[in-house]
Amino acid sequence: MRSREEVEATLRTAKLSPAELLPAAQCLSFGPGAAGAGECCLLQLEPGLCAQLEAGASLVIRGEKDEQAVLCSKDKTYDMKIADTSNMLLFIPGCKTPEELNADEASGTVIHSQIAGFSNNYWELRRCRPKLKKLRKLLMEDPYEGPDSGKDQTSTVSHYTTEDLLSMVQASEEEIMHQLQVLDACKIKGYWRILEFDYEMKLLNHVTQLIDSESWSLSKVPLCTCLEELGPLEPNKNPPYCVFCFSAGEVYFEMREDKICRAIAQMLLQNAVKFNLAEFQEVWQQSVPEGMTTRLDQLKGLALLDKNSRPETIFLLKVEDLPEDNQERFNSLFSVREKWTEEDITPYIQDLCSEKQTVGALLTKYARSSMQNGVKVYNSRRPIS
Repeated sequence: MRSREEVEATLRTAKLSPAELLPAAQCLSFGPGAAGAGECCLLQLEPGLCAQLEAGASLVIRGEKDEQAVLCSKDKTYDMKIADTSNMLLFIPGCKTPEELNADEASGTVIHSQIAGFSNNYWELRRCRPKLKKLRKLLMEDPYEGPDSGKDQTSTVSHYTTEDLLSMVQASEEEIMHQLQVLDACKIKGYWRILEFDYEMKLLNHVTQLIDSESWSLSKVPLCTCLEELGPLEPNKNPPYCVFCFSAGEVYFEMREDKICRAIAQMLLQNAVKFNLAEFQEVWQQSVPEGMTTRLDQLKGLALLDKNSRPETIFLLKVEDLPEDNQERFNSLFSVREKWTEEDITPYIQDLCSEKQTVGALLTKYARSSMQNGVKVYNSRRPIS
């Protein structure tokens, strides 16, 4: 261990005056069991995450062997990347900071601290979009077709609990639970399921027929009565999930106009490659429950208009079927249409935006703009095969 005299001799060699430094000196040395590079990992946390840990919260690293690891808090997801540093990073238990080595230390004090390990890099976190495509992919392996299908008894496909999804999907718990709501997923016998679309429409049809026969208002449907009337549809005593997918409320519920109009439009469009727009709008309005009004803005991210064709047409293009990767998403969109207006493309890239990345920034990075008949349009920066 160094004495005070040895410390001051070192300072003189370095041409430093002891008077310009704190009176206490801290000497570092490697302990007998010091861990080498690669044996210890450092993780750099933003203040908010650090405060959560100090308050007793947990952080979880998620990702299967073929996936890039992400770190998740209760409500956010972060990419994990190794950052190399030219300075050696030392682990020193009990090491005092300059603020702690204050002028109260007795003159001439020498503090000896042992280095427990060192590293030449650390894990850096960057906020990223949750990787939620996999959630829908897992649930679509075996969509729920109703109690009468018999498929559940013969199916060998795995079903997933909340814990299963948390262990397999690279997103925080709150982000996963929110996406389950977006997908209209339902818990059936403890497992999360997505309703098969035809079955979902069958249930919706039963609900709307009941509302019509009882002359109930679409904005005030008695929940208990509705469940009793539709109970025979679910002999396993599961409620008709369509009620919850298309409604909101407890004692009474309101039929969600935009959601129901959107679902019926999907039903009409999925059986046609392209649909004459004027004819589609007429059939669509006739197909929705009486009292509801169809609007083209209800179809954002579901269907695309072709205003250049004569007559104008509409066809199905669901945003959830597009790739999750930014470049792959744009490649897919530009293979569908060479040039896009910002209005048309926004519903198909909005979900790619992060807290600091806008639609405009994405278009600047992945597309090239030009003017066509006085309207700004965007095309691919690279050739599309």
